[in-house]
Amino acid sequence: MKDSFFRSMTWLHTWVGLLTCWIIYVIFFAGTASFFRDEINLWNQPAIHNVQAQTDRVAAQRQQIIKGFDYLNQHAPNSPSWRITLPEERIPYLVYGYAKPKEPGQRRSQFVNTQLNPNTMQALPPFVETKGGNFFYRLHYQLYYLDAITGRWVVCFASFFMLLAIISGVVIHKRIFKDMFTFRRNKGTRSWLDAHNLSSVLALPFHLMITYTGIITLIFMLFPYPALTTYDKGMRGFFNDVTPSNNVTNNAQGRADLLPINTILDQVYTKWPSADITRVQVSKPNMAASTVTVLVSPAKALRDQSPRLLFSGATGKLVAQTDDELSSSKALYESLNSMHTGRFATPLLRWLYVLGGIAGCVMIGSGCIMWAKRIRERNKGKVSYGLQLVEGLNLATIMGLPLATCAFFIANRLLSPTVAGRGEKEVTAFFLAWLVVALMALLKRDRLLWRVMAAINALACLSVPAINALTTQGNIVSYLLNKQWALFIFDAVFLLFSILFLVQTEKLRTASSASKKTANNLTNNKKRQKA
Repeated sequence: MKDSFFRSMTWLHTWVGLLTCWIIYVIFFAGTASFFRDEINLWNQPAIHNVQAQTDRVAAQRQQIIKGFDYLNQHAPNSPSWRITLPEERIPYLVYGYAKPKEPGQRRSQFVNTQLNPNTMQALPPFVETKGGNFFYRLHYQLYYLDAITGRWVVCFASFFMLLAIISGVVIHKRIFKDMFTFRRNKGTRSWLDAHNLSSVLALPFHLMITYTGIITLIFMLFPYPALTTYDKGMRGFFNDVTPSNNVTNNAQGRADLLPINTILDQVYTKWPSADITRVQVSKPNMAASTVTVLVSPAKALRDQSPRLLFSGATGKLVAQTDDELSSSKALYESLNSMHTGRFATPLLRWLYVLGGIAGCVMIGSGCIMWAKRIRERNKGKVSYGLQLVEGLNLATIMGLPLATCAFFIANRLLSPTVAGRGEKEVTAFFLAWLVVALMALLKRDRLLWRVMAAINALACLSVPAINALTTQGNIVSYLLNKQWALFIFDAVFLLFSILFLVQTEKLRTASSASKKTANNLTNNKKRQKA
């Protein structure tokens, strides 16, 4: 009975892992990059590379908001909405934005943004159009080109399979503690199994947390039925109930000048004396129905939704606010969401998230390769269509994603700043590079192609900081000297991966040479035996 149970769990672990492993790999890869979404946005915008973080950032916020209201009142008094986005620890610039009136058939208003250096309050050079880190974030949770609902259902389905694979993997591990310290080099399939076990066990708490909380982030899509049966308006009614909403000024008619923003800020600082304001939004400015929403950073609190206060723009009266104390169910939901996104993370903790994500990629990739090697050894040279498909997908995914990522960043530097649809062209470069690798993997999947792709990836990773140095005023040396740590680490990571791919190229070359030498020896031995 015991042997039968373990065989069943092994079968379950193998197949739930194999059926969705390539989608899960993409999700882990893009999610890992998304933990540094703000840093990617920074690197993709050369206009802000020399903007220094403010030392008195929070203290300067009141004056920045006041100047923002003056600026927007002067440039867009009749706009349907305003938005002031203040600098944060990882976002060094200030944004004053206003919405243009909607064109016929337009779903959302187009925003006109002015970016400023918060230290000098001077406008920055025009930003280039780029998808930046938001591309990897969208690829992570909805696979980018799929529509929002379909993409999220696919991600949920793959996440459930991942959770099953993790739980069944724990069940079949008889030596889970020993596997944390076991890695045997140059042992063929055994080495791949050790890599799979090591990366799985060392980051097991992270893998469980990130997979489970990922499912929780979409829990209302998966289980909408309580809200549908409780509220007349379904999910919309539910979200209106739990989100601060304005029911006071909606019926006000006519025009009315905005109250001086200082009056509203006094109330904010009275309630939260050390408030770190992240954004101020104004709906229907200079109308009697106007509202001013002030969003505050939750700091290190495990909250997914930023605390906010809603005021009447005409009277300054507080009309709605988030709960100061969350109910136990809402606190649990928000804490699980913020654990998944890592929004509360310090730099050290964010790096631990990234290392956990890399371990997840190693776990998934080594599992895929190990399965293919085992089947090839078991079949003794007979290659089925299924094995060819698995080996092709392994090569396309594991070697294709790094090359596609390099293509994305190289396109960011080489595309003209004035080209139309520039951000989408970056994304096109990403998927075209990935498609080329996939087509190559359909034709050939042997060790030589793995070696060629490792060499190409080494060159591509080296090209990212090199092209950056040639097309901008900075480089990895100047970033280090000027203590621009985010930009320095970005380039350094690509140099590190370039070295790792070079090492892989050499290992594949020596392994290929050893295989040929062994094959020649076997042939010579057979000839001697016949003689």
